[in-house]
Amino acid sequence: MRIAFIGLGKMGGNMTLRLVRGAPDGSVPGGHEVVGYARDPNPNLQNVPGVTLVNSIDSLVAQLATPPRVVWVMVPAGNATEQVISDLAERLAPGDIVIDGGNSYYKDTLRRGEGLSARGIGFLDVGTSGGIWGRDEGYCMMVGGDERYVQTCRPIFETLAMPGGWAHVGKSGAGHFVKMAHNGVEYGLMEAYGEGFELLRKGPFALDLKQVASVWNRGSVIRSWLLDLTERMFAQDSTLETIQPYVEDSGEGRWTVAAAMEHAVAVPVIAASLFARFESRDKENFSARYCAALRKQFGGHDVVSKDVTEKAGHRQLDAHGKTT
Repeated sequence: MRIAFIGLGKMGGNMTLRLVRGAPDGSVPGGHEVVGYARDPNPNLQNVPGVTLVNSIDSLVAQLATPPRVVWVMVPAGNATEQVISDLAERLAPGDIVIDGGNSYYKDTLRRGEGLSARGIGFLDVGTSGGIWGRDEGYCMMVGGDERYVQTCRPIFETLAMPGGWAHVGKSGAGHFVKMAHNGVEYGLMEAYGEGFELLRKGPFALDLKQVASVWNRGSVIRSWLLDLTERMFAQDSTLETIQPYVEDSGEGRWTVAAAMEHAVAVPVIAASLFARFESRDKENFSARYCAALRKQFGGHDVVSKDVTEKAGHRQLDAHGKTT
């Protein structure tokens, strides 16, 4: 199948390679043809058989001679996606299909889908997960939109996804809604793992965190791909001293919490994990300074040293019944 890709970064570039070459282990064949456009060229796609690189959206559309023309948009959510889809709406014809594979807000997706539908242009929203590993392992894809457009694009999904790794989850907007909730769950899982490993690191035993991650991931009820990556991560840097404790968010955690409030759904873990990311970026930590200062105001409490605090927090009875 011939398809156009707009956005050839880490995700779009790797997806392009999987479409033309298939899975590296040969388990999924490729054979598709991709016409690609990006503002910043991807050197990994230069001179790749099956990939035609162009320098404008007009050139990209012109390369898709046989209808229905299918264009996959893989650019950052927000204004970039808005602009690209608007440009495509002016250039495509009824029966053509636009796929938004980025992390767009599902309400924006509903609006864009209605706008394209009014022009007779098909629209699919595909929540895509898999990160940089999707090229080898295959992606997980949550597809929203009209069934007829899904069937037209089925060969693309079958190549990009790992076996059983894609589903048509509902009408337009459903794909991005499911991906939004997916990312909210991801926030919560990452925070829980992070808190657990911090406790292990600061506990009374000199634990090998890579070893713990490894054994947890073999038969335990909390095994996961995130633990696979954790084991790899601790093998590379057991203390994580080379990493700054600053955790960014893509926006989907915020949207998940907002949607939960809109539908009166309690999501305390996801909300707490989102706020923990905010806290990681606060160098000043004014609220903590405020609390320390206010304790001094009403109780005369002085700020004590770290050593004193640790000793106070570990008082207990020794073998002779005396306080330590």
